[in-house]
Amino acid sequence: MTKNREYFVNEPIGAADACVIWLHGLGADGKDFLGIVDELGLPINHAVRFIFPSAPFVKITINNGMLMRGWYDIFDLSMLQREDVAGMKQSQTIINDLIQHELDNGIASQRIILAGFSQGGAMALYTGLRYPVALAGVICLSAYLPLMADFAVEKSQANQATPIFMAHGIFDPVVPYNMGHTAYEYLNKNDYKAAWHSYPMAHTLCIEEIAAIGKFLNRCLGYD
Repeated sequence: MTKNREYFVNEPIGAADACVIWLHGLGADGKDFLGIVDELGLPINHAVRFIFPSAPFVKITINNGMLMRGWYDIFDLSMLQREDVAGMKQSQTIINDLIQHELDNGIASQRIILAGFSQGGAMALYTGLRYPVALAGVICLSAYLPLMADFAVEKSQANQATPIFMAHGIFDPVVPYNMGHTAYEYLNKNDYKAAWHSYPMAHTLCIEEIAAIGKFLNRCLGYD
């Protein structure tokens, strides 16, 4: 595992031919999900590079303007009444640049998966379904679909058939369950290949969910 000022990288034993870009939640950083790699049940000789970027420091309105790592500002608890379009687009550029870096280093787009938790999950959906080239998959955990009103215009046909893993805690007090499920229903109605998973938990991950994520990764990358 190597460290950069803005991201952490977990390299496979041999040369990488696939990549998972995993986005953390509000107030965390790239270290937050480092430990999950060994829990996913990937083959020992897998060729997946995991990249864990750290979001920029932004002032978060609902936290009294406190400066913390976040992919965008949150103005109110509903999260959907007023959304930080500029912040989301800035983070979209950061994520697109990470994807481009992998492409430049020989990883095919169809071997790249975007994953994220909470704000990171929202950005994985936001960026992945707008990306102009087909990706291997998108993982959205305890999150929602931002700027849904703009989605029909901004979506990319290239990722219409991309597998999407969505999971949410039934008792989530931070991003309410219905926000995630509404996003799933919207995508399903619009013929996206989204699969929904719910668990009796709050705003976190559980063992069963991690096992399901591992199966999704193995399937998308041809390891099953």
